[in-house]
Amino acid sequence: MRKVAEDKRYKIPFFKTARKHWMLLVMLAPALLYVIVFSYIPMTGIVLAFKNYQYAGGIYGSPWSVLDNFKALLIAGKLGQVTRNTLLYNIAFLFLGVVFEMGSAILLNELLSKKFKKIAQSFMFLPYFISWVVAGAIMYNIFNFEKGVFNHILNLLGAESFDLYNTPAAWPIVLIFLKLWKQTGYGSVVYLAAITGLDQEMFEAASIDGANAWQKIKYITIPSLMPTMMILVLLGIGNIFRGDFGLFYQTVKTSALLQPVTNVIDTYVFRLLINNSDVGVSAAAGLYQSVLCFITITICNRLVKKADPDYALY
Repeated sequence: MRKVAEDKRYKIPFFKTARKHWMLLVMLAPALLYVIVFSYIPMTGIVLAFKNYQYAGGIYGSPWSVLDNFKALLIAGKLGQVTRNTLLYNIAFLFLGVVFEMGSAILLNELLSKKFKKIAQSFMFLPYFISWVVAGAIMYNIFNFEKGVFNHILNLLGAESFDLYNTPAAWPIVLIFLKLWKQTGYGSVVYLAAITGLDQEMFEAASIDGANAWQKIKYITIPSLMPTMMILVLLGIGNIFRGDFGLFYQTVKTSALLQPVTNVIDTYVFRLLINNSDVGVSAAAGLYQSVLCFITITICNRLVKKADPDYALY
């Protein structure tokens, strides 16, 4: 009987359901319109990846080039390099971000002084509001080879100056540090909200049983945060082939020496467009990036769904 009732419910005509719940649809309309105008309509520009773009013809009037733009990307020889950089950096950002954000949230939650907790959280959250332009300028003034504060201190201590902007091997560590510095405070808010929503009776029962603070964190807090963590990780995996443009461009600027270790797909597309004015090849690189993101999130979501459907996004 229940199955029959469900079948009848799904066979109700759409327009009849819409007429019955028209108020909900009206409330949904602004968000739906926003997504259509700013997400779906611009997707028609994908055709640029298959065209030899000409300003006179525009997006739809330019002649077709089929796969020539993708061939040009492969011939350039940098696509594999920037793809590897984007993937490895985002893997580091994602998993180190989870550790630092969850750890920060747990530590903040364990603080007994509410005043100190608020001050600490404010200082952790502050870097999120600093733009990468400002962060890049601050970093340049600190690590500048000739007039930087860091090298000035080294010279006072009798050590030689360190030229960060001519040392490519140091930049993976620098970029990971900057990303964690900027995102940890903001990301910890989500975990802190999840912690405050946990049933406090579990912690009280654990205290009665003699559990110490570490045991409560290990056996109650961390397992309870797993659903939140999985959702955030899946959302992060969906953008694993998208680099933080501000981070990789504003801190590195136009240094050709650093590009082999700092160039990601986003900055590569931008530089293709700025230096070569090749709209078609840039669009092809952007489409390549979007397809990689879609395939990655689809595969990961399916694997998570098989392991535990409750943690899947869809």
